[in-house]
Amino acid sequence: MSDRDTDQREQHDRTEAGADLTLTSITKRFGAFTAVDDLDLVVEQGRFFALLGPSGCGKTTTLRMVAGLEEPTSGRIEIAGRDISRLKPYKRPVNTVFQSYALFPHLDISENVAFGLRRRGVRDVKRQVGEMLELVELGGYGKRRPAQLSGGQQQRVALARALINRPQVLLLDEPLGALDLKLRRQMQIELKRIQTEVGITFVHVTHDQEEAMTMADTIAVMNQGVIEQMGAPHELYDSPATTFVSNFLGQSNLVRAEVVARDGERVVVDAFGSKLVAPTGRARRTEGKVWVGVRPEKVFLARAGSETGDDSNVLGAGTVSDVSFIGVSTQYLVAMPWGQELTVFEQNSGARDGFRVGDQVDLHWSAAHTFLLDADQDAHAGDESYAAMAGASAS
Repeated sequence: MSDRDTDQREQHDRTEAGADLTLTSITKRFGAFTAVDDLDLVVEQGRFFALLGPSGCGKTTTLRMVAGLEEPTSGRIEIAGRDISRLKPYKRPVNTVFQSYALFPHLDISENVAFGLRRRGVRDVKRQVGEMLELVELGGYGKRRPAQLSGGQQQRVALARALINRPQVLLLDEPLGALDLKLRRQMQIELKRIQTEVGITFVHVTHDQEEAMTMADTIAVMNQGVIEQMGAPHELYDSPATTFVSNFLGQSNLVRAEVVARDGERVVVDAFGSKLVAPTGRARRTEGKVWVGVRPEKVFLARAGSETGDDSNVLGAGTVSDVSFIGVSTQYLVAMPWGQELTVFEQNSGARDGFRVGDQVDLHWSAAHTFLLDADQDAHAGDESYAAMAGASAS
């Protein structure tokens, strides 16, 4: 079979599987700078997909190439098997919702929503506009002007205006970035509800980890123009593939260790004299130097030497160095004998007394919650708070 036949067969298979958006070997360069580097990506039909990453990682450039606002240096973009890589933006079966709502201030809400239909020559738009305003829960707002609406309501209007054109893919570029925290959380739930109701593929660009995990079926974590890891939110959170993902998607404790034994189901490591166990399925490296990882909320603090558990990993001889009450939980920093501070989150359930600065403690957690990463990777990759501190120190 020729390469051409193979390509056609693969394209047919993707289309039959309902793949709405396919990026193949997409690269975008701006002069000597490579913003997106040989990216392959398949977004299945009807999914809520999030491109997540820090500023400058290439996520917005990727979205703009799909929208036709940037032209790829190389590679191919397909929607439902059709190559759209060189099509003009208005000829692509996509619509984009931006952080700035871009509503027409001189038109009422109904006319803003109807704008795309009228440009295409559709005359009887009243029913469609009414249905779309009901979908975004603005049924009684059709005669108002944008200035009479809140920021969240304006964002709903922008969403309705995009959806009424029935695009195959809806692109969302940091759509909630201008909203305050409480309203942003409300809109996250609303966006997911709307996507489920209309069944259109959503591709959402954001740097907000909580936003991505709240709404997306699938998340692709981007870093320096490439995808570090892609999967369901719980998969990425529980089993990160790299130190960047482990730090950018939430927080992680990473302790240097060395593999000392392994069998079919578990890997045993030595971390500063303590034997710790991780499931083989959560070990990205099974020999040599590794980072032992555990999420802060998975760790249980106990007074030094007071508790043992057959199934527990234990790091002892810690000293509580900081206590921060943050509402639903308390954050503890624990100084370890080798000079590292580890983080522990405990729910404020009232079931037991808390700890104070100076208390001697042991850290316990289930072996099942342990993951192992390659120790050649930077332990602080993706840690924005560490990067901010390092930048402040340098200045």
